[in-house]
Amino acid sequence: METMGNLRRTHYVGGLRLADAGTEMTVAGSIAKCRDKGGIIFADLRDTTGVLQMVFDDGTDREVFAKAQSLKSEYVVIARGTLRERDAKTDKIPTGEVELYVSELRVLSAAETTPFEIRDEIKVKDELRLKYRYLDLRRPSMHEPLVLRSRICQIVRNYFCDHHFCEIETPMLMKSTPEGARDYLVPSRVQPGHFYALPQSPQLYKQILMLSGFDRYFQIARCFRDEDLRADRQPEFTQIDLEMSFVTEDDIMTLNEGLIKLLWKEILNIDLTTPFRRIPWDEAMARFGSDKPDMRFGLELMDVTDAVRSSSFAPFRSAIDAGGSVRLINCKGLAAQLTRKTIDKLGEVAKTYGAKGLAYTRLTEEGETSSFEKFLTEEEKAALRAAAGAETGDVLLVVSDANNTRACTALGQVRLEVARRCDLIDPSKFEFLWVVRFPLFEYSEEEGRFMAMHHPFTMPTEDSLDKVETDQAACYANAYDIVLNGVELGGGSIRINDPELQGRMFKALGFTEEKARESFGFLMDAYRYGAPPHGGMAYGLDRLVMLMLGRDSIRDVIAFPKVQNASELMSGAPDVVDAKQLTELHLEKVLLELINKE
Repeated sequence: METMGNLRRTHYVGGLRLADAGTEMTVAGSIAKCRDKGGIIFADLRDTTGVLQMVFDDGTDREVFAKAQSLKSEYVVIARGTLRERDAKTDKIPTGEVELYVSELRVLSAAETTPFEIRDEIKVKDELRLKYRYLDLRRPSMHEPLVLRSRICQIVRNYFCDHHFCEIETPMLMKSTPEGARDYLVPSRVQPGHFYALPQSPQLYKQILMLSGFDRYFQIARCFRDEDLRADRQPEFTQIDLEMSFVTEDDIMTLNEGLIKLLWKEILNIDLTTPFRRIPWDEAMARFGSDKPDMRFGLELMDVTDAVRSSSFAPFRSAIDAGGSVRLINCKGLAAQLTRKTIDKLGEVAKTYGAKGLAYTRLTEEGETSSFEKFLTEEEKAALRAAAGAETGDVLLVVSDANNTRACTALGQVRLEVARRCDLIDPSKFEFLWVVRFPLFEYSEEEGRFMAMHHPFTMPTEDSLDKVETDQAACYANAYDIVLNGVELGGGSIRINDPELQGRMFKALGFTEEKARESFGFLMDAYRYGAPPHGGMAYGLDRLVMLMLGRDSIRDVIAFPKVQNASELMSGAPDVVDAKQLTELHLEKVLLELINKE
């Protein structure tokens, strides 16, 4: 193989246009495709910005032409020549009006035949693509998201710096604290039996920074949670994290709407209208069955409890008597698409989310079919249909449950599935909203107690302050989530800055004073020396990029993602380590001590 010698790249290829014709230049990259037509050779050169056709013919130096004949896909080259207008123009690539007539060529690295073609629209198993991630990332459709992600980060940094924020790094090795997801733990070699945790978020540190007088902080922060994976979740992820002093939640939401508006304009050339709508959590659950509702379509939930309150139909009766409700979706005009077979599948969705079943009524020109109306009186049936605004062509999907949140959640998932099956979602739309006034606590069946819905440092609303210890189910929080197309982009809250109130919160969550001090003593101590009112939020950067680019999975916008079992297929992580490393960490001794204690 050759070296670059005296050749140095002068141009990236992606921006070359007809106006540049006649320019002598040097370009470098990989061969995307090579076509030998006998007396003329066409080789497509790919660099990080795009693709440019290079040409060699009978006027080319014979030594250079011979090198061109040896070119294969993924060979790495550097070439000098003159840009000229193409005879056979194409609109398939942005540089389709020009080509480089090569006068000097150096082959810097040869390449073996790749396990799959390096081009878009290939059908290759994900496992193979991830094993050879460095090849997959060469494809334009995989390369572009990471370039745009970098640009998004640059815009974010500039925006916050322009608004008087200070970018500060917080520790990656920190203290493990309760009330969150499962931590990734890191054993300490120099303090046997002690462990660091990788940060689930910089929450405590960013609050400490407010107490340290920095006023406005941000960080593009790496975070880690030992959770089961799904399409929009990875064990390690990136947050756009921020905190502000002397602000209200209105201040925080307004500033962040400015950031979103700027990103959509700069990256997608879309003008968003602000302010975004705001919906209290109770309303979001009642109307859409979700705390992250997709607003691109209707199918709102209706509470029809009053219409059937006197009914003797057992599922309705038991739900109402237990303080629950009867709710439905009127799928207007969808009777032809929602067949009995489809409704049965929707019923399975409802059961997956806790409902006992999904009742239905189909109103078609041919007649009416219902799984439950024969158990209602004519008056009850008429009242129900009137409440639903039912007409011929509609389908009513009904859930009843003693637990209102469960009824809404199950029906909300049915709503989403109906929209997908009936093609009601416009993928080109971006519907933002804020969900506000979340519950302060949520009851955990597994733990048998109330837990913080967000985290223990969330400020209760004014009307909840006197209920924190006595009526936790009725407490609300100064908390807010920003939602886009049914996906939570980020969230935050105003934080508690009163030590006495923070102590009450810990007590309400079941912390003894000793346990609270053991877990959060440094924060409690910091509050004693004056704490400004403060609040903030964090975005999931991976989700943000995924939604902006219309991708289905955050894997597509992360350079080296993990798969379902949290492994990284290219490098083989996680992997075993040798005995010496384990011995240095004293893990066996620590484990034996813990066993003996029990």
